[in-house]
Amino acid sequence: MSRLEARPEPSRAMMLASPLIAALAMLVSGSVLFLFLGQEPLHAFYVYFIKPATTLYGVGELLLKATPLILCGVGLALAFRANVANIGADGQLTMGAIAAGSVALYFDGVEASWVLPLMIVAGALGGMAWAAIPALLRTRFNTSEILVSLMLVYVAYLYLSYLVHGPLRDPAGFNFPQSKMFGDSAMLPLLVEGLRVNAALPLSLVVVAAAWFFCTRTFAGYRMQVSGMAPAAAAYAGFSEPRNVWAAFLISGALAGIAGVGEVAGPLGQLQPSVSPGYGFAAIIVAYVGRLHPIGVLLSALLMSLLYIGGETAQIELQLPSAITGLFQGLLLFYLLAADLFIHYRFKPRKRTIPHLAPGAAPAGDTPA
Repeated sequence: MSRLEARPEPSRAMMLASPLIAALAMLVSGSVLFLFLGQEPLHAFYVYFIKPATTLYGVGELLLKATPLILCGVGLALAFRANVANIGADGQLTMGAIAAGSVALYFDGVEASWVLPLMIVAGALGGMAWAAIPALLRTRFNTSEILVSLMLVYVAYLYLSYLVHGPLRDPAGFNFPQSKMFGDSAMLPLLVEGLRVNAALPLSLVVVAAAWFFCTRTFAGYRMQVSGMAPAAAAYAGFSEPRNVWAAFLISGALAGIAGVGEVAGPLGQLQPSVSPGYGFAAIIVAYVGRLHPIGVLLSALLMSLLYIGGETAQIELQLPSAITGLFQGLLLFYLLAADLFIHYRFKPRKRTIPHLAPGAAPAGDTPA
């Protein structure tokens, strides 16, 4: 028999190994799942995880879907490091897309180089404004930022739906719920001709580098991390908790809003009833698989993007249901949380104790002569 015992300090080895353990456990569970679905596991894994990256177009799609995951994931990683649970990145992404799309539609027909930068600024401000609501309620009324930020996601969805069904609907769009297509000056330039990956990708890499510098080389990043890891020590040092909450929400909201700009000014090219297949929620998994580190977020975003692309390929070639993507994402998060248990705890065998016998007493089962 053994029991869980708290470690004197967190295990650095397990901290690095737990994402790999979680990914391996996800693959093992996936093998069993494919068998139940009547698929040969090795062929299914090839179709799901390898085939999407065997063509140049597939690599472009992989990078395209990784871009919003990187932006949202870095923002959430910074917030989680500060112990601020921003669960509403998808709503902030949606509001950023609405703000940027409104700018593009307002300046429709204007061919100027300043339209796209203005859209990026508007998208960041839109995401920040939506993130400011849970920040304000948390710092003024001590409400749960988890519930508030999550509920605001669906408010953002409904607001976008109202706009594309009403004020922003394309009058020449045959009554479809969508806006006009954006002009060329409101579209992100493509990186490679024939592929859909665009300038949002290098922008996300700049964000990763800036986030790494912020976390490791600035006092503000150190203050946010201390506030998240040791609130009592942060309070003793005079670090303001409200300031920390506001900074975490505004940074993560701005990055999510920019991710929304990348969608409407990139592959979509217009406002639609939905601009995100759930990137903001998937970015929560990305942040934790990446160990809340910007470089780790970059790598985990590529893995999560592969799950998206592989799921679409498996639907076409293996006739698997669309829910397979969400299932693999859920398995990855479940196993990661299970493996994370051993960062702070370890198994310790129980020592067998021998009952103490009084002098002259007979062992149990013996009868005196």
